Amino acid sequence: MTDVQHHPRLRRAFSGRRGAVRLLAATILLVLLVLWYLDERATDPEPGEAFDVTGALAGEDAAEGFARVTGPEPLRFPEDHLPHPEYRHEWWYVTGNVEDDSGRHFGFQVTLFRFNVAPDMPERQSALATDQLWMAHLAVTDTETGEFHHRERFVRGAAGLAGSRANPFRIHAEDWVMAGEGESMMPLTLDFTGDDLGVSMRVEPSKPLVLQGETGYSRKGPLPGNASRYYSYTRLAAEGRIDIADRHYAVSGDAWMDREWGTSTLSEDQVGWDWFSVQLDDGRDIMFYQLRREDGTIDPLSKGLLVDADGGSRVLDLDDVELEARRHWQSPRGGEYPVAWRMRIPDEGLDLELDAVVDHQELDGAFRYWEGAVRVSGREGPDGRGYAELTGYTR
Repeated sequence: MTDVQHHPRLRRAFSGRRGAVRLLAATILLVLLVLWYLDERATDPEPGEAFDVTGALAGEDAAEGFARVTGPEPLRFPEDHLPHPEYRHEWWYVTGNVEDDSGRHFGFQVTLFRFNVAPDMPERQSALATDQLWMAHLAVTDTETGEFHHRERFVRGAAGLAGSRANPFRIHAEDWVMAGEGESMMPLTLDFTGDDLGVSMRVEPSKPLVLQGETGYSRKGPLPGNASRYYSYTRLAAEGRIDIADRHYAVSGDAWMDREWGTSTLSEDQVGWDWFSVQLDDGRDIMFYQLRREDGTIDPLSKGLLVDADGGSRVLDLDDVELEARRHWQSPRGGEYPVAWRMRIPDEGLDLELDAVVDHQELDGAFRYWEGAVRVSGREGPDGRGYAELTGYTR
């Protein structure tokens, strides 16, 4: 969900108190503004500079001047595949589980995030002047070696450094590109390459696009603006190449795409979320996120979607899904993440074990969160594969 989270997708050093959340949101916006004014993009933040990404999605005090998602309304395609600069944040998020010819498994994540950092900025003449900042994440999990690789970049949305075009569809942060065609923006080409890490992939829908929540209105807090527009491609056939150092792997498998935008998605008593995408071997797909509150309870607005093999779908409410953390991993940078779960959906005859393929799949950049590939074993129901995103576990 990466709700910058898809996926559902942003999230960071969250204190859990309401005043701290407001201060955090203001601090993150200040950091983004500083990056925006710099003449060179920020790269490779120093350890210790991370924030809890949830703060970037919460806080009514910082929402003034932005458009708000306040209720259901029809989505329009292909227009809604493109940026919505009047909202504070949005993202295009793709994860996948792929294998080479020998059966070697890789997980991958590529995400482009857009932020409006100054909605009331006066007009400036500089070619680099902009109120739009882009962030991009690239991550690869090599299950055979147990290694997790990730990269991050920040780019201002000016002078052609980052942005979009409509026909044919293209969004980019420097030379990291998502490009597609037609009303569906599919097939979609992902070109996130670098000197020592890269994902070059072509993904094409095996099922039609689905709208999350109430016809694309994904409500996550009690106020009307605590919501996002959210849609997904839950099953994409993926084929391409993974590059790690000087090794190149031709791979194929399944991918998932989340698309989301809004302004103040979370309420101030929510400290983070656990988000899951699951692709079962019988053709069913599951998205579910649980929103964790500062008092340790799960917010009743936690929600999901089950997509049948033929593309039909039903909304999953909190009462429909039982989720239990079974094992945890301690980050060397602080914070403990759950990395194994039991997920039960009794009405669907599903009792599933979800386990991280590698425990340490933590993206440790300007925003620190856990995002990684999981294997799915059916205690009742089929096996499968998926991805999990965990925020609000670090301080």
